[in-house]
Amino acid sequence: MPRTVVTGAAGFIGSHLSETLLDRGHTVVGIDNLLTGDLENIAHLRNRDFEFVRHDVTRYIDVDGPVDFVFHWASPASPIDYLELPIQTMKVGSLGTHNALGLAKAKQARFIIASTSEIYGDPLQHPQQESYWGNVNPIGPRGVYDEAKRFSEALTLAYHRTHGVDTKIVRIFNTYGPRMRLRDGRAVPAFMSQALENKDVTVFGDGTQTRSFCYVTDLVDGIIRLAESNTNEPVNIGNPHEVTIEEIARTIIKLVGSNSQIVYRDLPVDDPKQRRPDITRARTILGWEPKVGLEEGLLKTVAYFKSKL
Repeated sequence: MPRTVVTGAAGFIGSHLSETLLDRGHTVVGIDNLLTGDLENIAHLRNRDFEFVRHDVTRYIDVDGPVDFVFHWASPASPIDYLELPIQTMKVGSLGTHNALGLAKAKQARFIIASTSEIYGDPLQHPQQESYWGNVNPIGPRGVYDEAKRFSEALTLAYHRTHGVDTKIVRIFNTYGPRMRLRDGRAVPAFMSQALENKDVTVFGDGTQTRSFCYVTDLVDGIIRLAESNTNEPVNIGNPHEVTIEEIARTIIKLVGSNSQIVYRDLPVDDPKQRRPDITRARTILGWEPKVGLEEGLLKTVAYFKSKL
């Protein structure tokens, strides 16, 4: 029975990852300082082989006993979060990653880090391949997240090359599903919370910018396949089905049955115009591709949000 540490375990993706690892026979130690996480996300795991530790991973991480896997998922992850918490975002990407890697090294555990499509910035290559170096403004307001993740990737591979730690890097593209916070600033929860309350749905820019939305269970499947693979190269995990922001807003209004109208606001600084993963590497190495269609996933997410309003 593998013993696994998940940092950021009380977050949106971290909680789904912890649950699926338990389903697959792992015992899980979940670590979170609850800066953006929520104990409600993991309340249903308390009667399973799950131990929760409230701890800030920017401080030394000490876990008794053997550890087979370390999944480093701790970080603010929405624009609202990392604009309000810029220093914490930088610290968890740097000091937190260093401490999580130190734990993996000490325990001779396999290390998997949550990176992001944000490392590509406002991309000049479309779709984005893992070989693309990105187009990032390091001193813009989004730079605290982009550069924290770019640094964490560099540090992860430094530990692999220097200390022989078996490391994996998953570059996560836009993901949605139950346990997202209603007002975390990302497109799907923002549009859903507004539509469910029959408020104006706010689209930033003219709505022609694109994203690719992956349902959380598909993402977690890809993450675990990567964790069990032999590759040490970064791998994009996301849905290559590309839609405009206006299209996703109109789809959500329709699925909710809302009377909401779309209103347009200025595009935030450095907001990417296009975002779509090239998942050739995931298909080839992991045999992975998403299975949940957009409307199917959105309906599941709407049902969750209705229960929270």
